[in-house]
Amino acid sequence: MLTAYDHIISPLTAPWCGWTMLVLLILAVLSEWLQPGVISQASTSISVHPERAYKDAPTRTVAQLFISVFRLGTLAMALCLCFPAESGFSFVAYLAVCGVLLGVALVKMACDLLVDYTFRITKTYGEVYEHYSNLMTLTCVAIYALLLVFMRIDSLPATRWMMAVVAAVFVGLWFYRGVRQFVHTPMAIIYLLLYMTTMELLPMAGIAILSAKMISII
Repeated sequence: MLTAYDHIISPLTAPWCGWTMLVLLILAVLSEWLQPGVISQASTSISVHPERAYKDAPTRTVAQLFISVFRLGTLAMALCLCFPAESGFSFVAYLAVCGVLLGVALVKMACDLLVDYTFRITKTYGEVYEHYSNLMTLTCVAIYALLLVFMRIDSLPATRWMMAVVAAVFVGLWFYRGVRQFVHTPMAIIYLLLYMTTMELLPMAGIAILSAKMISII
């Protein structure tokens, strides 16, 4: 039975895919070199007490910029593999998906800052953002490794299923962190669920739909 990959150029035969993955790897290595622990110690976001993890997290602007580009580029590549166009893997479409991800990220950040300004939770917001950033880094490292595998397997259903599993694990771990951070009463669970739905699940669905449309048009 033919899959979507049988009708398009394999990512292995698109030169820009290999070069892009190499650049992303270099950015990840440089970010870890400039700020030791930005990747290797990101897992502490799940287990370490929120205040101690936030207090012990040094930041360097260039390293944070590199790791942010790595996350953006990795997620865009994953979306390109999950929603391939019949005409082939286009670098222009990849850049368009990067633009979609960046736009959604900026809107989400603006909404988070509005919540922070409204409820005056600057310190808590800083801790939450740090944990979110670390969890996103771990997720993107896992996705990057999976991309290297699925670029060779060329199985669209397997790619989509695995990316869905990774997304579900990310949401689950983020919800677990939110419970540890904010839930002190039963009502708080409802607020957390509303936040997860509006600020995480809906943006994920929007990114998938917009990316699929952009890739099919370009």
